[in-house]
Amino acid sequence: MLRKNPRGDWPQVHESAFIDPTAILCGQVIIGENVFIGPYAVIRADEVNEDGEMEPIVIGAHSNIQDGVVIHSKAGGLVVIGEYTSIAHRSIIHGPCTIGSHVFIGFNSVVYNATIHDEVVVRHNCVIDSREILAGLYVPSCQKVNHETDTRLLKPASEYAHDFSESVAKANHSLVQGYRAIRNEF
Repeated sequence: MLRKNPRGDWPQVHESAFIDPTAILCGQVIIGENVFIGPYAVIRADEVNEDGEMEPIVIGAHSNIQDGVVIHSKAGGLVVIGEYTSIAHRSIIHGPCTIGSHVFIGFNSVVYNATIHDEVVVRHNCVIDSREILAGLYVPSCQKVNHETDTRLLKPASEYAHDFSESVAKANHSLVQGYRAIRNEF
């Protein structure tokens, strides 16, 4: 469902994207080409800053936002998710934040006020709070990365981790075409 926010902004969705009918996109949301938005995802750009302004939530081309993901931002802060990125089931992305391209964010993870560079793999049940994760690094499952974490101790993502991330992106990318083909059957 596409909704305008109280300020009157409507989502902008590329014609090639697939948005599940149970998902909610509200406000200044920009969805790129061939993006998959899964069931019960909520992407809501509706809060403004002190001056009544907001920046958009942008989902880059070929990315997938899986079932039950919530993306929002405090005080109208910018949220950018790059291309070919997977945000797995029930994750929360809360801006302001930037997530690069070819990134995998695992199930039930929370990203808040963070910058995650390209080709990072964040496994399941992680919390990334107010930190920067440099390109190509790996965050193991159930890790909390915050101001107390020495991110220099994070290891590079293995070839296996990258292959897994790419396989998830490819699988969800193929769902875009499949679900678009049966769109009238809902």
